[in-house]
Amino acid sequence: MHRTAMLPEDWWDLTAEALTEDPAGQDVVALRARVDRLRRALAGRAVVDQACGMVMVLAPCSSERAWSLLVDVSQHCNVKLRDVAAALVATTKDQELPEAIQREWRRALRRLHALERR
Repeated sequence: MHRTAMLPEDWWDLTAEALTEDPAGQDVVALRARVDRLRRALAGRAVVDQACGMVMVLAPCSSERAWSLLVDVSQHCNVKLRDVAAALVATTKDQELPEAIQREWRRALRRLHALERR
C-alpha cells in the first residue's frame, strides 16, 4: 500500500523565491510549471475536439482526416492549432473566421476533395 504525505494547507502558497533556495524547492517550482502547462493543454484540447467534430460534420470525413485538416490549416497559417480550432468554434456564435484561416480552409477542403476523387 502507498502512503500519502499530508501537506500543510499553505504549501501551495509558498513563494517561488523561497522554493528556489533548495533543490527540493526547485523541483516544486518545476512541477508547478508542468502542471500549468498540462492545464493549458487540457483546456485547448476541448476546443480542438469540438472543432474536429465540426469538421467531421461539415466536410464528411473521419476524425483522423479532420485532425489532419486542422493541423494543415494551422501550419499554413502559422497559427497555433488551438487558436485555429477556437476560431472555427467561434463561428457558431456568429463570429467570422479570420481571412487567412478562411483562405487556408478553402485550400485544405479543395485538397481533401481532390484526394477523394482519385
